[in-house]
Amino acid sequence: MPELRGLSDPPGIEMALRLRRHPAGVDVDLRLPPTGVTAFFGPSGSGKTTCLRLLAGLEHGHGRLWVSGTCWQDDERGVFIPVHRRAVGCVFQDHTLLSHLSVAGNLEYGRRRNPGAAMDLDVVVGTLGIEGLLGRRSNQLSGGERQRVAIAQALLRGPRLLLLDEPLSAMDSERKAEIARAIERVRDELAIPIVYVSHALDEVARLADHLVLLAGGRAIASGALGATLARLDLPTAVAEDAGVVIDGRVAEHDEPNQLTRVAFEGGSLWVSHVARPVGAKVRARALARDVSLALDPPGPSSILNVLVARVAEVREGADRVTVRLALEGDRVSILSRVTRRSMMALGLRPGLAVFAMIKTVALFA
Repeated sequence: MPELRGLSDPPGIEMALRLRRHPAGVDVDLRLPPTGVTAFFGPSGSGKTTCLRLLAGLEHGHGRLWVSGTCWQDDERGVFIPVHRRAVGCVFQDHTLLSHLSVAGNLEYGRRRNPGAAMDLDVVVGTLGIEGLLGRRSNQLSGGERQRVAIAQALLRGPRLLLLDEPLSAMDSERKAEIARAIERVRDELAIPIVYVSHALDEVARLADHLVLLAGGRAIASGALGATLARLDLPTAVAEDAGVVIDGRVAEHDEPNQLTRVAFEGGSLWVSHVARPVGAKVRARALARDVSLALDPPGPSSILNVLVARVAEVREGADRVTVRLALEGDRVSILSRVTRRSMMALGLRPGLAVFAMIKTVALFA
């Protein structure tokens, strides 16, 4: 495969591809980071899975595609690397394991597909936490266990890119949490780029580092997760579960009251106790509907989290108003959703100092 050389920064994914077909195609021009999880998010029919299939080589679009410094497609140079020669691991919704083999047999089958580049079996098995499943048949596994084995099988091919198409679809909350933790371990321990397709904003908020928002086959936004979710000009800002994510660290534990304080640039939040050591990285999510505003410091209240903020932007909707608030240092934003009457009563406008009272904070740890 042709190599891209001479770059000062680690090359990520350069994807400028279009695919014309009925009823809809895709036309995207993206630069994605070389590590972490990039989420392709949007409603059904927005082109998410088609983009994954173009990355895998299962669809042949037009344009160019470079992955980690290697050219996988360039029409001007007559280059198209077929799917079987791309160092890519794929886990789609309909992924099936070989029922006549044990889990260990399925993993060995995946490793034989690319023996020269295969990852270490013990490392992959340990990362996915499937040591106790190796002797079982695939038809004896739960849905969550099957997905973890499928991800392990994809990793054992030694991919330079891992593609996950709605791996939490049709699972209960316990199984979803199980797979999410496995994906987080892959992200943190194996350091390969992951492209994750989802139409669920809570999944994206937990797992993604970079967000690509798709609509009608086009990318209408692409950027760091926190900054992109805070944009008021995007559909995510008017969704019922609109909100932001805040990456921070465990600052202290209040053991008697079973609380943990999470510190971040611009403030800190009290959350339900999390069994992580002081200094550990954690991610919090605050929904716009759970953030109330006041002009004066609130008195005694059951709300633990009150942050000093400044109104950065106001966007009026048909029946409600979304406000973007900048916290101290202007590096972190949160969203608040209020009524039009509240906006007028408070005189909300850019530059106004307010107190943001956060009623509920979800923590991913």
